[in-house]
Amino acid sequence: MPENEIVASSEHTLIPISPAEKYDLVIPGAPPVKHQTLDLARHIAADPDDKRYVVATYTDTRLGRGIVTSVFPQQNGYMTLVRLPVCEFSTTDEEKALKRHRDVIVAIQQGKLKKYLQESK
Repeated sequence: MPENEIVASSEHTLIPISPAEKYDLVIPGAPPVKHQTLDLARHIAADPDDKRYVVATYTDTRLGRGIVTSVFPQQNGYMTLVRLPVCEFSTTDEEKALKRHRDVIVAIQQGKLKKYLQESK
């Protein structure tokens, strides 16, 4: 076989991604937003200075991180900066992850996100 010849394989492997169960968490003052494929919950939270964040809890088991709760800042009222999370928490327990989701939103709404993050270390 010549050195520059490309060999194409006709075998393909599909990796099934099962969508996560969605939870209808109702958190006062934090409207839910459209879920992504692996989301358990996703809300917008605003602090007293009207700085906005998206709090997302999703399964990330294929990367070995379990269930992740991430806090992303928003700019201009619409853009979520997914590459610049403020913080991320990981667990294997859905109930703990959803409690963390709610607790982070309450901390943001009270203007105590920095304090919450310091206490969570």
